[in-house]
Amino acid sequence: MRAMEDTDTSTLSPAPGAELYPALDFANSSVNFPGGKRVDLLGAPGDAARWLVERGLAPPGTVLYEPCSSRMRALREHVRTLLASRVDGVPAPAEALGAVNAAMTKVPSAALLAWDSERGLHRSAVHPIDQAVDHALAALADNAAELLTSPEADRLAACGSPPCDRYLLRTHPRRHWCSTRCGDRARAARAYARKQAVQG
Repeated sequence: MRAMEDTDTSTLSPAPGAELYPALDFANSSVNFPGGKRVDLLGAPGDAARWLVERGLAPPGTVLYEPCSSRMRALREHVRTLLASRVDGVPAPAEALGAVNAAMTKVPSAALLAWDSERGLHRSAVHPIDQAVDHALAALADNAAELLTSPEADRLAACGSPPCDRYLLRTHPRRHWCSTRCGDRARAARAYARKQAVQG
């Protein structure tokens, strides 16, 4: 699904923690807005390629096709499932674990040793362009595993301002909002509910 014209994503800042964990940003690359609007930053191959390039996960000029962007969306849902299971304190589903582990092990995790006449022995992370998505997904899956097993996982939370469905790392024990916009909406909803209770 492509971004809807009347939904402004430029003012939506990354959720707290996304600057430390790209996997959190990845999980939040699709978001619900009030009024039934949904924006998917990986919704089309061009959008998915732009998302990867802007985050340094693919080289400029990367061109993706639908099977690649579909794989990205599928892994995103598995990462979201694992985040949800951690937040809710329930067992992690085997299918999501398997998908994240498969993404991490599909490509080499370290820069390979190479040799050429100009540089001699050197480490190289260069890979064919058709493997760009594999490498990006491996990096995102690894980062998700790092987040989910770190002490900071205790700060994971789902945004508490419906219909937003983003995840964040709480910066304050009581903060459960991914953005100022969502915090304002949650406070307004609480104030309205109090007013209705008094009038009722």
